[in-house]
Amino acid sequence: MSGRDRSHRRARRRGWLPGILLGGATLIVLLAVLVPLAASRAPLELCVSEPASFPPSGVEGWDGEQLENAAVIVRTATARGFGREGQIIGVMAAMGESSLHNIDYGDWETSGITNPDGTRTSSIGLFQQQDWWGSAEERMDPATSAGLFYARLARLRGWQDLEPTIVIHRVQINADPGHYERFETDAAAIVDALSGPCPS
Repeated sequence: MSGRDRSHRRARRRGWLPGILLGGATLIVLLAVLVPLAASRAPLELCVSEPASFPPSGVEGWDGEQLENAAVIVRTATARGFGREGQIIGVMAAMGESSLHNIDYGDWETSGITNPDGTRTSSIGLFQQQDWWGSAEERMDPATSAGLFYARLARLRGWQDLEPTIVIHRVQINADPGHYERFETDAAAIVDALSGPCPS
């Protein structure tokens, strides 16, 4: 091998080293960016029975009392044998009715809305349930009002085959069948976050 060939080969080896170093540095930078990003997108795992575990920043913009009320709905659904799909439907319903706040007023007070027969509505609570759902005390208790919702859902045949917003419409008997659709993604995120393992 001539001196020229050896010199050329050494030059090529020296050219590889910066490329290897640059590739390694690029990989380190990518890992430093992507690993925290992936971790930030990992699902939250909160304890459904421990409000202290709920992050102050909330879940998808829902926080504080709203998450606590969502947790009550999820616990009630679970106790009545409803899985994830039923839990999401309950949270969606309360989102659409009260923004997950347990309020002691309803459509009549805010908008002057009446029932089809012309009487004033008497909606209160998380699910904005009227007098025919139960007493004011029952409707203003989050767990009891959730139980009333799920008792009626359990009587709705084939609800699993319907769109969630239609299911809620048939339980709640509201004016707009599509009203609850916008809340499905957020409700699913909250239910999934509340499905994490709780410490024993």
